[in-house]
Amino acid sequence: MGTDLGSGMTNAPPPNSRHSVDQDQFLTILSREQALARFEAAVFPRAVASEQRPLAAALGCALAQDIVAPIDVPPFDRSNVDGFAVRSADLGSAGEATPTRLMLNDEAIACGTAPTRPVLSGTATPIATGGPVPRGADAIVMVEHTQPADHRAIDIRRAAAPGQFVSYAGSDIARGEALLRAGTVIGSREIGMLAACGIAEVSVARRPRVAVISTGDELVQPGQPLRTSAIYDTNGAIVAAAVTENGGEANFLGAVADDEEKLEAAMRKALATSDMLVLSGGTSKGAGDVSHRIIARLGKPGIIAHGVALKPGKPLCLAVCDGKPVVILPGFPTSAMFTFHDMIVPVLRRMAGLPPRSDAKVAARVPVRIASELGRTEFVMVSLVEGADGLIAYPTGKGSGAITSFAQADGFFKVDALADQMAAGTEAEVTLFTPHVRVPDLVIVGSHCTGLDLVTAPLARAGLVVRSIAVGSLGGLAAARRGECDFAPIHLFDEATESYNTPFLADGLELVPGWRRMQGIVFRTGDRRFEVLSAQDAVRAALADPTCIMVNRNQGAGTRILIDRLLGDARPDGYWNQPRSHNAVAAAVAQHRADWGMTIAPVAHAAGLGFIPLAEEHYDFALVTARKQRPAVQAFFDALASEQCRSALAQAGFRPA
Repeated sequence: MGTDLGSGMTNAPPPNSRHSVDQDQFLTILSREQALARFEAAVFPRAVASEQRPLAAALGCALAQDIVAPIDVPPFDRSNVDGFAVRSADLGSAGEATPTRLMLNDEAIACGTAPTRPVLSGTATPIATGGPVPRGADAIVMVEHTQPADHRAIDIRRAAAPGQFVSYAGSDIARGEALLRAGTVIGSREIGMLAACGIAEVSVARRPRVAVISTGDELVQPGQPLRTSAIYDTNGAIVAAAVTENGGEANFLGAVADDEEKLEAAMRKALATSDMLVLSGGTSKGAGDVSHRIIARLGKPGIIAHGVALKPGKPLCLAVCDGKPVVILPGFPTSAMFTFHDMIVPVLRRMAGLPPRSDAKVAARVPVRIASELGRTEFVMVSLVEGADGLIAYPTGKGSGAITSFAQADGFFKVDALADQMAAGTEAEVTLFTPHVRVPDLVIVGSHCTGLDLVTAPLARAGLVVRSIAVGSLGGLAAARRGECDFAPIHLFDEATESYNTPFLADGLELVPGWRRMQGIVFRTGDRRFEVLSAQDAVRAALADPTCIMVNRNQGAGTRILIDRLLGDARPDGYWNQPRSHNAVAAAVAQHRADWGMTIAPVAHAAGLGFIPLAEEHYDFALVTARKQRPAVQAFFDALASEQCRSALAQAGFRPA
């Protein structure tokens, strides 16, 4: 139940479904707008629950009602400076050449000291900043503009206007005025305003209690051993955190297996003590997914929408059971998070008495064509980089099952449901995941290598933001030619010249030597089809055995070029299995999904696999010459040449150039 199976949805209920007839009508794909409208109409209107909280515990809460100022702030006329309280009329003729002498009253007014003597004509009273202005005075003269005179007298060489350096009672906050409105989120500034009025307790919207349950036989909680074919439960943690971020009080109840009786008991218990229930997984219509069947028995009206025209997130299920929202998110993390933030957050924030989320947006150019599925609103996650003419939004999606897609992107743009593509060069509005985004100091687009992390680590420790986008060698060269990055890591072999990388450079690019890494055939230790053979003989042995399955690499990867040279015209079983990384190749072989493939020595050794060397390839960098003098580029040069990095590369199994 941890997968996004939306493409297989039908209008028929699953086997043994207990849906009522009136709920079957919802088992059809709704537009995003239709689904959200139905959901909100079923949840609202409803009163926002409130509670009294001490001021110190109200941070981040939304006020449940307007607050009227009970006093004036300041509560009395007070001095804004250190100086003397005077009558402005006494200083009408005061000047540098004709100072006015005033006699000092025999009291000094400090903060918290109530005046006891009036300021009569011809007199002045010493006063500190914040001190109450005494009777008779209508202005304050700064001490810097006075000069001591005879015993208990001062000379003043400047005239004073009425009200000079005086803050009048109620000038900041007037008694009876609306201090803060209901729905205001209480931050440090609001707490300061409330404290200034002497308010120690406020009525705030009670955070909705949101129960979070993960579903699926395959889930293991972080910290526990990972059994075969199981995965760690990421959705439980990330959904609970997102609930808290948006005004809810999350209660993660763990993962429940795909057992209808146990799951129903867990859902009923959660609803009894919560205002909302959010599950992840179990939204597809396979026979093994039971969550949506249970909802029909939990209260009216039940399912509101089951299947929304979103990508990612099509199998989202929205329901309301006796007034309490019940949400079943797709199992894949990216699908779960997009649907939660797009469809659930507006409802949750409204239940929490919070205003709608205010997302920051920026304009950016999309450098590549984005194919989209007609009829589904598609969200495309992007990393933002600085181009020659402004921001560039680089798509970074790794599929709806990739948690890093959501965590590492700066934001996303939307492709309308009526569009089947977004053309390269389109100016898009990018919604940011955070209020502010720092464009990376160094942008690397191309082939990824674990050695790259060793070189960029010192830059990150120095405070530089490094963005690495893995698109393969050819994709990196294209990005470099368009000026969208500083470096493009490449490892491309040219058969005509029998050399690496240099023949592929275009005008405006220059080669920066990186390191050498050994490519070779990877296999499970003990497989006699490959032991003690050369790479060429090993491939011939694999081709001769029809039961031997390979794992390939993606088009555009330098490794793919080596594989195709070895295979010639042969297309053995597994050829079209084309993962995008060396690690994925090693995992396929280690997990017996394939018998051989091609990867680099450090990855093969880390996975405990056999390795047959084939060729030491050159992993170099195509540098955009126009960006050569940028400080971050120079810092990369320094790191690459440092003895520390060269030693780390060698220890990891690479040979620095």
